[in-house]
Amino acid sequence: MTVLERTTYRVRVTGRVQGVCFRDWTKNQACRLQISGWVRNRRDGSVEALISGSPEKIQEMLNVFEVGPSAANVTSIRLKSCGPPLDRGFKQLVTA
Repeated sequence: MTVLERTTYRVRVTGRVQGVCFRDWTKNQACRLQISGWVRNRRDGSVEALISGSPEKIQEMLNVFEVGPSAANVTSIRLKSCGPPLDRGFKQLVTA
């Protein structure tokens, strides 16, 4: 996949998304879908992620974000298109 075939989005997920293993779950889903980026908790109780991949894989990731891990209750997902695609790999960052 070339750089031109990849897109990058910043995603903010709200609801009951902290204390339910949302970050670990996100990292596992991203690795399964071959999505690059990172995920972190926010002090406001939301989870933020930067995801980079093919448009099809990004859409699939957004679909699984709607469901989340079993203990989560997602109430909203906001996304914003971002800059250039990220390098390979997915990280879990500290709370910001």
